[in-house]
Amino acid sequence: MSGEHGMPEKVSVYILAANRLLREALGHILKRAGFEVTGATEEPRVGLEEITELQPSVILLNGSALQADCSSLIIAARKAAPESPVVLFGAREDPETFFRSIRAGVVGYVSSESPASDVVAVVRCAVRGEALCPPRLCRELFKYVARQASIPKSANRSNYRLTRREQQLLPLISEGLTNKEIAARLIISELTVKNHVGRILRKTGTRDRLSAAEAVETSSWICE
Repeated sequence: MSGEHGMPEKVSVYILAANRLLREALGHILKRAGFEVTGATEEPRVGLEEITELQPSVILLNGSALQADCSSLIIAARKAAPESPVVLFGAREDPETFFRSIRAGVVGYVSSESPASDVVAVVRCAVRGEALCPPRLCRELFKYVARQASIPKSANRSNYRLTRREQQLLPLISEGLTNKEIAARLIISELTVKNHVGRILRKTGTRDRLSAAEAVETSSWICE
């Protein structure tokens, strides 16, 4: 059954955050807002097991406590509970982290500078099938889509003159993997990955790695 404004009468939230004080404080705030905190932990492995079992209404991941990139964890959480929207909170407010998180599958993004009330708002949005993010990053998203629309339709993957190794990196970049994760996947050094990414950016004329992957991918399917 649904309650006010299309909200289910019972909304369960699972919190994955490294800081115990943060977990407890956020849990208290969510309970006061009428949500049920069905579980909370600092350990990703334990969290994924409990998420698989509990299938919460919303999964909250703390971005600042999960190091520079948590795309793999976001993807794992989505696999553990396919029907549960994933929200990243306490994350860095920069476009690359934001786009990487979107590609991994988040539907809500709350920066580390946001008030706790924004977490409550983003949970409500996620349950209603809506998305919420900081206005500045929303603008960056619009600009990103506009840039992709302006890619010349005559472009072709071969025109970028990417090497075989550079083409191998593209799908991994699209997954949101970091240089370290790509290096481990391809069994090469992190510095080698960094150099390849730099050359890809120069060849595609893009400013960030995700835009480069999108540019090559778009030009490929347009021509095929």
